[in-house]
Formats: sequence, C-alpha cells, structure tokens
Amino acid sequence: MSGKDVVGLAQTGTGKTLAYLLPLLRLMKFSKAIPPKILIVVPTRELVMQVVEEVEKLASYMTVRVGGVYGGTNMNTQKNIVLNGLDILVATPGRLMDLALNGYLQLKEVKHLVIDEIDEMLNLGFRTQLHNILDLLPPKRQNLLFSATMTEEVEELIEEFTNGPQKIEAAALGTPLEKIIQSGYKVPNFYTKVNVLSRLLDDDATMSKVLVFVATKKLSDLVYEKLDELYPDQLGIIHSNKSQNFRFNSLINFQNGIFRVLIATDLVARGLDLTDVTHVVNFDIPDDPLLYIHRIGRTGRADKDGAAISFIAPYEEDFLAEIEKLMKMQLEISPTPENIEISSILIDEEKPVIKMPEQTFKITKSVGGAFHEKSDLTKKVNLGGSYRRMIKLKYKKPKTRGQKK
Repeated sequence: MSGKDVVGLAQTGTGKTLAYLLPLLRLMKFSKAIPPKILIVVPTRELVMQVVEEVEKLASYMTVRVGGVYGGTNMNTQKNIVLNGLDILVATPGRLMDLALNGYLQLKEVKHLVIDEIDEMLNLGFRTQLHNILDLLPPKRQNLLFSATMTEEVEELIEEFTNGPQKIEAAALGTPLEKIIQSGYKVPNFYTKVNVLSRLLDDDATMSKVLVFVATKKLSDLVYEKLDELYPDQLGIIHSNKSQNFRFNSLINFQNGIFRVLIATDLVARGLDLTDVTHVVNFDIPDDPLLYIHRIGRTGRADKDGAAISFIAPYEEDFLAEIEKLMKMQLEISPTPENIEISSILIDEEKPVIKMPEQTFKITKSVGGAFHEKSDLTKKVNLGGSYRRMIKLKYKKPKTRGQKK
C-alpha cells in the first residue's frame, strides 16, 4: 500500500494471489482510460484464467474492468478485449508481447506490475520476453515480484528492475505443509506403479479427488491409457500438447468432481488453486526437490488435511534423498499392497542403455602410387610449353601476337 517495490517469497498454497490482489483493488480509482493501470504477468494460461476469476469475485461490487490474454487461441478476440479498455490486464508473456508489438496494447499507463511465479517463468524460457515487457513499461511504477524460490536468475532480475524492494518470506524454503501426510512405496518399474495405483484407488474410498503427477507428456498419455481401461469416464489428463479447450475442460471436470483422477505433468504443479484435492500421487519422483514441494502443495490447502503418496523406483532413490535433505525429514515407506502383480515389462526409459566401447582406428599414410593405371586424361606429363602446343594443335598454326608497329 505504501508504493514500495516488494519481493515475496512464498510456497504454493500460501495465498499469494489474495496477498497482492486485495491491496491493489483498494488502490484502484475509477477510470475510463483504455490502457490498463495494473499488469499481472503469470506463466500459464490456466493461471491467467484463475487470477481473472479471483479478481471478478473480489471486485463484484466495484467498477473494475479485468481481462486475460494468453497464447494458443485466436488473437483477434483478445485484441478486442484490450481495445475496449481495461483496468487490470492478466497475461502470459508471449501473448502480451504479441499484442504490444502489433500496436493493440499500450503499456504507458501501468502503475503497478505484478510478476507471479517468476522463477517458473524463467524456467519456461520467458527471460527475453520479460526483459522486453519491462522495457516497454513506464520507469515510474511499483513492482511486485513473487517467487517460490530465490535462484541466481531471479536475483539478477530483481536487482536490475526493482528499486530497494522490501523482501517478505511467508514460509521457509522447503518446509512441507504440516497438514499433508507424506508416504511412499518402493516400486520396481512403470507397469508395477500402474498396478499399485489402481489397487490404491480400488481399496481407498477417501481417494475421491486425486492428482497424479507424471514426469513427461508421453508417460502421462501412457498412464491415462492404462487407467482409462479400468476407470472409464473417471479420468482427466492435462499437459502442454493438449488443446486449450481440452485443458480447461479437464480442469473444470476435475474441479467439479466429474473426474475422480487428473493425470498431469508439472504444468499444474504451480500456482493453480485446485480445491479439495484429497491426494497427490507422485507417479514419478521429480529430479528437482522444489518441484516435489510444489506438487504436494496442491493438497492440504485452505486449512484442510491432505495426503501425498510417492512411488519410488530404484533409479529415483537419489532424487528422494535430495527431497528428504531439503525437507529435513524422511518419508514413511509403506509396505507394498498384497497380491500386487510385479511386472517384468520395461518401458524404453527403463531399459538399460548399452554403451558400445569407443573404437580407435590408426590411419597409416599411403606409400606409393595408386593400384590401377591412370587414364590418358588424368595423366600428368610435363612436355614443356604446353599452352603454345595446344593452341598450335587447335588452330593448325602457332599463336602470334600480331606484327609489331
């Protein structure tokens, strides 16, 4: 409220969105101007929609114009939203730059800039777009930057574009939320993980809203394919290869309880407020310990209890050790459920890589001529005065330079 620049360090689920929206809405003044006064930049399309929805809820009795723009959809529709005039614009970096560079969006009136999940934005490769956006903004403005981690890149950006910011840390880095019960199962491979997950879903009635995190888009599709046979019409899936409408529909159906299980990549590990998630399942252990904290933060929100279950393959035990070191606690390893089929089939990512020994070849210098006779055309025989001889043969007379004058 004082107008100072702020750097907020807070884990997911600690209420960052309300922390910056409430003061900004109190500072709002009625305006009919077209350019936005408040710019909120977030990393994903889903987060744009969530922030817009929160603004609309909080400002339901205020005259506030809010709009969201993001990639993957028709720019003409979003162009009209911007040209009609906004007080608060929520945007992803790429689409924001598209609108600004095409002359549809003016950023000269921005008084407050919010960059949420700035560390994730840099991880996704938005560094150049962020620099370009900051260059387009007026120098006299308030900067509110929020991050879950303080990396070297984040520190550089803060130092370059803020003016003596006040730093506020809401929760110590790596501190797990106390409301979340964490446990794990030692599982040898992918298909056995599928078997354990299906058994847990069958046996545990409390697993009514389950978010399953899988390492890659390819593996997400494979998990979905295997579980969909067992639980038809109960599963959703979301990752960056899915269309925008498909992603929104998956989230809405999961949020409304139509889908019991949502299979996802780390696209939804950050920022999104999915209410009443009973269980988070780490189908794969992330190689970044902080990603684990973000993932399990999808449950146990708003003072409710939650559970996080992790499947640990032998090749993931080092990742788990790093997570436990960060949290300063160990996961409780539960015994594998009885009569689980231990699969012997390995997916490509689990098959051992056979390294061929490097072979070195000694190149010896060839001595002597070629093993075949050269043709007359390629023979080089120095007969002397070759140019004059060729001219004489061609024109049947020696070449002369003409008579001297």
